[in-house]
Order: sequence, then C-alpha cells, then structure tokens
Amino acid sequence: MRFRTKLLITSLAIVVIPIILAIGTFFALGRYLVYQQKLNELSKGFDYSMVSDPSESFANMADVVTTEIEVALTLDPYVLEDRLFLEKIDRELASKYSYLLIVKNGSIFYAANLNRAYEVIGELPGYGTDINGIYYTASKHLVKQLDYGLSTGDRWSIYIISGIRTVLTASLFIYMGIAIIVILLITSLLLTTWIGNSFFKPIDELNIAMQHIQDGNFDYMLPTDVKEKGEIGAMYRNYEDMRLRLKESAEEKIEREKQNKELISNISHDLKTPITAIKGYSQGLLEGVADNPEKQMKYVRIIYNKANDMNNLINELTLYSSIDNNRIPYNFIRLNVGDYFGDCIEEIGADLESKSIKLNYSNLTAPDTQIVADPEQIKRVINNVVSNSVKYLDRDDGSGQIDIRILDEIDSIRVELEDNGKGIAQADIPNIFDRFYRTDASRNSKQGGSGIGLSIVKKIIEDHGGYIWATSHEGEGTCMHFVLRKYVEYADTQEAVTVEHQAN
Repeated sequence: MRFRTKLLITSLAIVVIPIILAIGTFFALGRYLVYQQKLNELSKGFDYSMVSDPSESFANMADVVTTEIEVALTLDPYVLEDRLFLEKIDRELASKYSYLLIVKNGSIFYAANLNRAYEVIGELPGYGTDINGIYYTASKHLVKQLDYGLSTGDRWSIYIISGIRTVLTASLFIYMGIAIIVILLITSLLLTTWIGNSFFKPIDELNIAMQHIQDGNFDYMLPTDVKEKGEIGAMYRNYEDMRLRLKESAEEKIEREKQNKELISNISHDLKTPITAIKGYSQGLLEGVADNPEKQMKYVRIIYNKANDMNNLINELTLYSSIDNNRIPYNFIRLNVGDYFGDCIEEIGADLESKSIKLNYSNLTAPDTQIVADPEQIKRVINNVVSNSVKYLDRDDGSGQIDIRILDEIDSIRVELEDNGKGIAQADIPNIFDRFYRTDASRNSKQGGSGIGLSIVKKIIEDHGGYIWATSHEGEGTCMHFVLRKYVEYADTQEAVTVEHQAN
C-alpha cells in the first residue's frame, strides 16, 4: 500500500473511528444506566431521545397524552374510572420510560406499580396547586400534573411521571466525556502503531541493513515476509538489488585480485626459468665453458630463444591488461582467406619444422572467399593455439603433428587446428578458456605458461563476431575450432572499409 494512501486512511480514521466508537459507547452507557435505574421494567426498548434530552422529549410526550386524556374526558367524564383506558395510556408512557399515577380524593386510585408510586407520592403536590407545564420533584423526577373536578365532587389528580431522573443525563455526559478521551487515546495508539509498523519499523530495518552494507557485510538480508507494494516495498526491493550488485561487485573484485596475484605468481615463475637459463649460459660464455665457435653459437641461440620466451610472456601480460580493461585495439580489413592463412602457415611451418613437428594444411574454401578481420589479432589466435598444442604434444620421438584445416560453411568459415598430443580430460574442456585455468597444475618448465593464452584467444574471436570451442580425447589429441563470418559484398559497396575498433 502506498504511503499516501495510508495517510489518507489515517486522516479518515481519526474522524470516523472516534465517531463510531462514541455512538456505540453512548448506546452502551445509556443501556447500562437505564438498567441501573431499573427503567427496563417500564420499557424493553431503548429510547435515544429520553436519554439524551429527557426534558424536551418528556414534555412533548406529556402534551400528546394530555390531549388524549382531555379528549376522552370530553366524550366521557367518567373515563378515568375505566381501568382499561388507564392501562392503555400507561403502555404509551412506558415507551418513554414514564408511567401514570392517578390520585382520587387524596388516595391512589391507579398505579401500575405501587412500590414506585409510594416512592414519589410524598413529593407530589396535591390537588389544585395550579402548576402548569412540567416540574421536577425533589428526587429529580419529571412530572406533568392534570387536575379535574367533577360535578359529583370528586377531585382527580393525574400525574404523568418520568422514570428517568435528570441525574442520569448528567452521569451519561460525564461517562461520555471520559469515554471520548479513552476512545481518542485508543484511536491514536492504534493509528500510531499501524503507521509505525508500516513506515518507521521498515525505515529502522533499512538503516540497520545500510549499516551492514557500510561495514562490508553484503550477506545481510531484509525480512523476506515483506509484502508491501508501495514506497516501502520498492525501497526493500531496491535495497536487495543494490545488495546483490554490491556483493557481486565485491566478489568480482576479490576474484580479480586473486587472479592478479595468481598471474603475478605465474609470470614470476615463468620468467624465472628463462632468466635462470640466460644467467647460466651467459656465465658459461664468460667463464669459457663454450670453448669453440659452434658451442658458443649454441649458447647464444639458447639465450636468444629464452629472451624471446620472456618477451612473449611480457606481451601476454600486456595484452591481458588490455583485455581486462576492454581496450584491445582492432584494425579490421578485408582478408582473402587463402592468401592470409597461407602466409600464416609459412611462418608457423618454419618454426614447427625446427622443432621436428609435422604440419599439414588444407584450405577447402573458394579462392575468392573473404573475411573482415584484424590480421594481427587473428595471427595471435593461431600462434597461441599452435604454441599451446606444441607445449602439450608430449612426444619426444619426432612424431608430433599439427593439422590446420579451413572449411567452408556457407556464410562463414571454420578453422580447425588439431594436434596428436596427450589431449584434455573431458572435465577440463569447459574450463580451458577461463583465465588462469591450467590443466597442468605442476607448472614444470616444459609446460609452463601464464594460463591466459586461450582466454585471450576466446576474447579476440568473440570480438570478431565468431565463437570458439574445443574437442579432445585423452591420449589422442585436441582440436580447436573457431568460426568467422564471411565478407559479403553488396551491390552498392565499392571499396573495402578499414574500421578502427576497440572491444567493448
């Protein structure tokens, strides 16, 4: 419920609830006081007007009854001796908590209840007192008196007496005043509790939750039983969204720091090996261990190769930093598939031949097949995959082999790079493109590496709009597949467009 709606309900409740409770209290108190004075013996109903304004109500009723009696006396001078007529009048008076008392020649002639009559008879003036209207007795009863003298000499005094004493009305107002104060306090308490539970309590809970956020505790959750649909519910949901995002961000930060530490450790380890070799062979040269030109050239070549290994590691680290910040520079141009991959194979083939690894290459695409790609980055992909294959060939008998195939898939090309190395366990295949993931946990010098090569490959391929995956069988080898879309030249395209792009 929206907070504005709650304020509107509160404003209405402040007025409506006290009114309803006051009316209910009035009737309850009236009935209680009527019962206390035993007025229920006169009437079984509850007359609101006689309780709230007994004087006015009694005067109006007495005038009606007086007129009725006077009319009856005009028609029959002896009607007062008719007990049925008097009982009828008494029943009419009972609806107003009143009763009839008739005195003839100083003696009670008619009274429905003699005990009640004796309680008040001593306070009533006698015949001929000429009292007009209504008056109060000493016990605060309301009385209407009618005197009639007949030709027979009989003197009749008719008393219409209200059973309600005016003290009842005063008590009612006192009780009502107290009741209204209590009603207002209860209403205020109920509304304050309702508003507090629906507004202040959630705000306090949010303050506590925000304190947990400030202290770095992103696991603290607000109560899950909140069903509010208004502002409070929105605040709860916004907090939960914020908490989850902050928690995710904090976890990513921790994971990134862990990866960075692992990267530094990996790079440090992988740099240590070539540095140690460079130092060793340099020392050998300085101390004259290489005592002939052939041996000296061998040492220099080893030092050169180790320096290249170090340079490659540093380049990987630099590229990783670019990937981590989504700042890889791309220069997309149109490339002829056959020409481009043919050149790449020539460079790779010379290197593999020096390592006694056989290279097989086949291109099954049409001669005019083209793609739009960054030649330098695609070459990096091929070199990374091939160097990874060489690293895990694990064949010392010269039977190492790498097959590179370019396949045509209608609107795209698929490049396959397959080796006959030791393969990858099926459980490891889904993780090999993750940063820092290495299937070889021992990190020996032969199979070292930073663990980010394939993650770089995946990033580059995806930035080209393609995708990459791997298939492998342990003991048989591994095949890397990646797909790149073909370049399609439309009729209105006149020339190739070079696009400078930064990965997002």
